[in-house]
Amino acid sequence: MTDATRILAIRHGETAWNVDTRIQGQLDLPLNDVGRWQAEQVARAVASEGLHAVYSSDLARARETAEAVSRSTGLPLVLDTGLRERAFGVFQGRTFAEIEAEWPDAAMRWRKRDPTFGPDGGEALAQFYDRCVAAAARIAAAHPGETIALVAHGGVMDCLYRAATRVDLQAPRSWLLGNASINRLLYTPEGFTLVGWSDTGHLDGAVARDETQDVSGSSRVGHAA
Repeated sequence: MTDATRILAIRHGETAWNVDTRIQGQLDLPLNDVGRWQAEQVARAVASEGLHAVYSSDLARARETAEAVSRSTGLPLVLDTGLRERAFGVFQGRTFAEIEAEWPDAAMRWRKRDPTFGPDGGEALAQFYDRCVAAAARIAAAHPGETIALVAHGGVMDCLYRAATRVDLQAPRSWLLGNASINRLLYTPEGFTLVGWSDTGHLDGAVARDETQDVSGSSRVGHAA
């Protein structure tokens, strides 16, 4: 395992739409005040991790979080569109309740995690999974034996968890996706391995929002990340 890439997969800090449980998808919203504070806390937490590189989605909420990590480590920030959140098409800008009211059939396929389903103008779940996991693997493969940060979105974190634990894409989610959480993985040519998940100790009890629960309490398939 000496050539394994150690990955700190970090979800971006909070945005106003995370609070509102409104789907952001690939719309480009900034962090709110809480999110900016969270970004500074996570940057301090990873400053002593011996990072060799910092990568991020190019969307503002991830980029702003990654910029704090870049400042704390003195490493340049590399943006990669492959780490973007899932494109949610017509769902973007809507709350979960609005989606269910306006597109009940589509909402049902979304909730059931139909891998072939994508909202009009958006990505199918399987397409999104293949895209973001391939991007993370490509980046990690370029850093054997090193430690890197990947700053991205709730949907991306969900896919990386599934890739590392071999959990089926349609299986209900039982793991957290908190804002500014640190998630630890290893990568080798054989794939991803889970080391630790949803570390939010650096937030000192602040709310780490996980806005992906549906009204029944089961795991929702969408991410306002």
